Amino acid sequence: MERAKSSSVEPQQRRILSELSWDNINEPGAYVEKGSGDLYRIPKEALQQGSSPLIKKQSAGASVFVQISKDPFVTTLEARMQAAEHNISPNF
Repeated sequence: MERAKSSSVEPQQRRILSELSWDNINEPGAYVEKGSGDLYRIPKEALQQGSSPLIKKQSAGASVFVQISKDPFVTTLEARMQAAEHNISPNF
């Protein structure tokens, strides 16, 4: 007789999120600013070479962003869960 395994109790591998500066964001996705917890959704159209940037961020301080999903349209609930799982307090 096989024992049933519960997936909620088994250890899960957590992926490591890359930390980026605003100028180094070069692929679409959902990004959270570590300091503020703000969510930025960057679609591929915002990153097209040779066109004017659709998103411009100006700040006196250096911001650190983490990509929580490669899908810029990830649900807000999933984005909040990913941020919280990586010790970032979501502010969205």
